[in-house]
Amino acid sequence: MIKVEKALNYILSSTSPLGIEKINILNALGRVLSEDVCACRDIPPKDNSAMDGYGINSKDTMGASQKNPLLFDIIEDIPAGYMPAKIVGFAEAAKIMTGAPIPQGVDAVIPVENTEPDGDRVKILKEAKTGENVRYAGEDVREGEPVLPAGKIIRPAEIGMLASLGRSFVQVYQKPLVAILATGDELIDIDGVISPEKIISSNSYSTAAQVIECGGIPLQIGIAKDTTEDLTAKFKYAMRADIIVSSAGVSVGDYDFVKDVMKDMGIKIEFWQVAERPGKPLTFGTMEGKLIFGLPGNPVSSMITFEQYVRPSILKMTGHKNLFRKAIRATIKENIRKKEGLRYFIRAVVSYEDGQYTAVTTGEQGSGILKSMVRANGIIVLPEEITAVKTGEKVTVQLIDGSFEMTSQPGYL
Repeated sequence: MIKVEKALNYILSSTSPLGIEKINILNALGRVLSEDVCACRDIPPKDNSAMDGYGINSKDTMGASQKNPLLFDIIEDIPAGYMPAKIVGFAEAAKIMTGAPIPQGVDAVIPVENTEPDGDRVKILKEAKTGENVRYAGEDVREGEPVLPAGKIIRPAEIGMLASLGRSFVQVYQKPLVAILATGDELIDIDGVISPEKIISSNSYSTAAQVIECGGIPLQIGIAKDTTEDLTAKFKYAMRADIIVSSAGVSVGDYDFVKDVMKDMGIKIEFWQVAERPGKPLTFGTMEGKLIFGLPGNPVSSMITFEQYVRPSILKMTGHKNLFRKAIRATIKENIRKKEGLRYFIRAVVSYEDGQYTAVTTGEQGSGILKSMVRANGIIVLPEEITAVKTGEKVTVQLIDGSFEMTSQPGYL
């Protein structure tokens, strides 16, 4: 039995980013760039107007006000998308739309609301400053400027920038294919015939959802019977994937054959059993660059071990640098006792009250009580050396959902 840190180091040292693929930018949302993206031109390419109004020379507006309007001749109308044809001279103005190029002789744009029409002329009702309402060429990015570095997660803003740069395709790290295998004669699929001795294989679906949530592609292999023959056949089929995740069959029971099958197939078992609760009978192996996880069969144990070990591996494969959930310090609102020598992962409800985080357990913590995961938005992590925490003490909590990224009211109200 090894400690959590050693198990995690084994796994991550065996994990490398996958290959690179070129995809359409709209399919790249949430993916990780595998290339540096530089600007191929200035954005904007030319000086342009930030407002609908009149392009003038700011010096000509000195003294203009509501009480002292200055008259300018309108010599041109410039819609967005068209180049100006004339040079603007003294006491002349070009009517200009937002985004239209700035004509020669203009160094400011007076907004429409600070003007009054007067036939072929316009009254300027306010002094202008040099550069007012002008967006200069290259104001956003300059030609040759590094804009998006490799390793950047692509969000809507990055997609907009790629579009501005004329990049309809971009190179990103590939998503791993994750084969998911449940084991056990007692299991049936979600639409199977239910009977008292049978259990629906919820792990097949919670694991697939976890894979999708962190950027992998789930491949559900199905349910293997508790025989070496069926397990071997299912594992051989799963070897087409980058990662194999099985659940159950890794403990010490009479029908726990997963480790034996892994060994017989030539899979190198790096470790078996981790000093943690839940999730002690965790098995990890490698073969030809593939990662093979034998997770415990209990639903909570399976989800917790996936969260702590498989999720960081998938993130690393897809090019991410930040592999772990945000952790905070919270005040515990109840007493907790634990066994020394094991790291505990306790499901909790985290709240933010009076300027600090607080945490309370979700109730019964049995590894078969999936409701404890449904209720949780955090996982209390208690180190091996302690045996108890008391109400009011601080504990470390992993935040496992977006509860503290979204709020019911705008933060500025």
